[in-house]
Amino acid sequence: MIESAELYERLKKEKAELLAKLEQLRALGQPSAERKEGSPFGKREEGADEASELEKRLALEERLGESLNEVEHALQKYEDGTYGLCDSCGQTIERARLEAIPQASLCLNCKAQQAKETKGTR
Repeated sequence: MIESAELYERLKKEKAELLAKLEQLRALGQPSAERKEGSPFGKREEGADEASELEKRLALEERLGESLNEVEHALQKYEDGTYGLCDSCGQTIERARLEAIPQASLCLNCKAQQAKETKGTR
């Protein structure tokens, strides 16, 4: 069985990796001075390609940011002494769930309920 201190270390490592990925993604997103040459549609095609790439990059950046927030929340709970307790019902989160997803903030029952509610609102 994995100890809480090991999960804490995994969370800290995950946070560092997410920060590095976000930094790298943002650096890649800087406008480049290079332009494609020889496109039959000229600047309109370049603009469409750039818009599509920007949209993909922003979606990935948003997902990474959400993951980072979850990890930071788990780290804060660890420091507050509430790590491993469900944010919704206050019950203990299953150990296997925490080992699989150290940043989990809901027990399986509450997560399933959340998924049902989300599905119902779509």
